[in-house]
Amino acid sequence: MKNLIDSLRDRLNAVTLTCYIALGLILAFSLYVDTSHAHTWVEKNIPFFWSFFAYGAAATIIGFARWFGHSGIMARPDYYDASPRCRCQSTGDQKPDGQA
Repeated sequence: MKNLIDSLRDRLNAVTLTCYIALGLILAFSLYVDTSHAHTWVEKNIPFFWSFFAYGAAATIIGFARWFGHSGIMARPDYYDASPRCRCQSTGDQKPDGQA
């Protein structure tokens, strides 16, 4: 799996171009979808409606997840670092600052 990811990273321009081509093909195909049985006016009259809807929904979910993560549930960047108040040694004979 690591080799696959490294290979894709080495060919980032080709991967990006392939994704754009796939997106273009999907959009072109959506122009030929039969809309005579659409349930709503929006589906029938706005081309690429479900593509825009999916993009908006994904952007909303990602934005909410980022906001929720940054609002306090993410660990501090120095979470695994030693506490700056404690100068303990591994010998066990020293105590943290402020303790007798």
